Amino acid sequence: MKLIGLDLAWSARNPSGVAVLEGNRDGARLTFSGVLGDDAGLLAFLDSQLCGPSIVAIDAPLSVPNLTGQRPAEAQLAAVFGRFQAGAHPANRTLLGRYNGGVLRGEWLRAALEERGFADDPHHLADPDVRAMVEVYPHAAMVALFGLGRTLKYKQKGQGREALDAAWAEYHRHLANLEQAGPPLTGLEVLLAADPSTLKGRVLKSHEDEADAVMCAYTALYAHCFPERCEVFGSVGEGYILTPTLPQRWKRV
Repeated sequence: MKLIGLDLAWSARNPSGVAVLEGNRDGARLTFSGVLGDDAGLLAFLDSQLCGPSIVAIDAPLSVPNLTGQRPAEAQLAAVFGRFQAGAHPANRTLLGRYNGGVLRGEWLRAALEERGFADDPHHLADPDVRAMVEVYPHAAMVALFGLGRTLKYKQKGQGREALDAAWAEYHRHLANLEQAGPPLTGLEVLLAADPSTLKGRVLKSHEDEADAVMCAYTALYAHCFPERCEVFGSVGEGYILTPTLPQRWKRV
C-alpha cells in the first residue's frame, strides 16, 4: 500500500512538502520526497500515485466549521500535548479564509480526494483495503514517537543558528532511527544526506517541508499498524487531528 504525507501550505502560492512510502505492516520504504506547487500540480501528483490501498496524511485543517476561535480538536490536543509545547495553531474560517480567495485549502483537498473515492475517516485505518485521508500533526507525533520532552525547535523563528543546527541534527537522528522502529522505515538516505547547517532560505524551508511530510506519511503507517496507540482529537464533523499518542494513553487490547 501507499502512505502519502502532505505538509500542505495554507496558500496555494507556497510550496507543499510531499513524501510517499510504499510497504505494509512489516515496514515501508520512502520512495519519493520533494515539494509541490499549485493545486493543479498537487492533484496531478496525487493522481499518479493513488491506486489501490492508500492513506493520505495531511498536515492542514480538513474541516473547519467554526468562524472564529479554535476547533475542539486543538483544545483537546493541547490538553495532552501542550506541556510538550506541541499545541496546534488555532484553525478557524476567518484566519484561513485570508488565503486562496477564501477557499480553505484543506477542505478543497478533502473534497477532491472524496471525488477520488477516499473517505475522511481516522477510525478504520487498519483495514487492508483502506482508502482514506486523515488530518495529522507532526509535532505531536514526534513527541509521542521519539519520546521528546518538548518539540524540536528546527523552525527558523528568531533563534540563533547554533540552536537551529542542533535541533536539525536531533531531528535527523530521530528520522534515521526509524529504520529500527516498529514499523521500520527505510529509504531515507537521500533526505538525510542533506546537511541543514549548510542550507538557508528557501532551500532550508524545502528541506523542512520534506522532513515534515515524511513524518505525516509515517504517522499514517503507524496508525495503520497500531491504531490502539493513536488518538483522535475532535470529530469528523467538527474537525479532528489524528496522532500517535503517549504510551500511558494507549488503548490496552
